[in-house]
Amino acid sequence: MKQQFQQFLLRWAVCSAGLWISSLLFSTVELGDKKAAAVVLGGLSLALANAVLKPLVILLSLPAIMLSLGLFTVIINGLMVVIASWLYGPLEVETFGAAVLTGVVIGLLNFIITKLLEGRSIKLHEKHI
Repeated sequence: MKQQFQQFLLRWAVCSAGLWISSLLFSTVELGDKKAAAVVLGGLSLALANAVLKPLVILLSLPAIMLSLGLFTVIINGLMVVIASWLYGPLEVETFGAAVLTGVVIGLLNFIITKLLEGRSIKLHEKHI
């Protein structure tokens, strides 16, 4: 249970960082006046959408995912960003294309963080042997 909570906190941090980076890269992603609060709470709404809704959406769209060889998951990531912007008002994503690009940024950031942590985990495991 503790490990799952730590993973959720990490995903929350990655989502928040991805939203912040996307707001810097794309003019169609805005975080409102209080950027720090919007980054944290927008990241929380995105992390919750990913934790609760995304597994169901992936299950329902398995045929599309299989036909597109997994590329449809990029669209699903964009949908999760749109849902997060609906859940948290100050997070404004003007177009679905911006939501998809934000999902790509968050996915890439998530990939990088995961690989870095896996490498660190392997090094720590080797030291204990």
